[in-house]
Amino acid sequence: MKKISLYLSFAALVFASCNNSSDSSSANADTSSTSTVKKDTVDTSVTDQWKIGVQLWTFNRFTVADALKKVDSAGAKFIEAFPGQKMGGDFSKNAVMGPDLSAADRTKLKDLLKSKGITMVAFGVTGGKDAKEWQKLFEFAKDMGLQYITVEPEDKHWGLVDSLAGVYGVKAAIHDHPRPSHYWSPDSVLAAAKGHPNIGACADLGHWSRSGLDVVECLKKLEGHVIGAHFKDVKEFGKTDSEDVITGTGVNKWPDIFAELKRQKFAGMFSIERENNWENNMPDVKQEIKFFYEQVAALK
Repeated sequence: MKKISLYLSFAALVFASCNNSSDSSSANADTSSTSTVKKDTVDTSVTDQWKIGVQLWTFNRFTVADALKKVDSAGAKFIEAFPGQKMGGDFSKNAVMGPDLSAADRTKLKDLLKSKGITMVAFGVTGGKDAKEWQKLFEFAKDMGLQYITVEPEDKHWGLVDSLAGVYGVKAAIHDHPRPSHYWSPDSVLAAAKGHPNIGACADLGHWSRSGLDVVECLKKLEGHVIGAHFKDVKEFGKTDSEDVITGTGVNKWPDIFAELKRQKFAGMFSIERENNWENNMPDVKQEIKFFYEQVAALK
């Protein structure tokens, strides 16, 4: 009871702070949550709500400013940013992506995204070592208009993360690095989500194959909890250090994966995450976007 009271008191404090925070990012925020309800009521295919985006880790050899040029050139309109990437461009010297961005640099980032018609949907993989750091992350996510942050929290922080996610209106999506990561199995993600309605899953569709898990069966276990997905394929099943390959050329059974996500009425983002060919992988990203749309078209 003492721990619950602490979380409730902290959440109340955060809620007061949240109400006073700036919401100037609304112009950049993705508004698909409103349209989702409307589309469902007229029985529009759930796949029309799917987003194909890029996890900026794909372009981690470049600054955010340069990475966004690549995302734009590849034809993607959604991103998942990651912590620590140098901002570059017209941003402050030494500025990096994350909650320590100054107000001025956050405004520059919002303006840059808007100028390219790109929406920042998510941020991660990230986390906090204490309540103060977690609050800072959620404040940043709300200010940037994000739908979710991708996290791998300590068990003792589940209640705190859930409370903050509810207060700030930003979901927490648990990512599954391959074993022996704590969250390599859907069972551990379900344990975190139990009793915590604001915690779900960022399904890394490549890492499950690396861990020797059937991707479709993992998705079935997590039905109702999948918030976002990492669009990734690997060369070998059951090998934790298996080589990353262009999606559609590896071991994953994509028609079955897409069919299962459609059955579940998943309505989130697929984040392309290429982890090789680092210096010249934009053609790979374009190929993955093309593959995505071909697979979606085959479902209809």
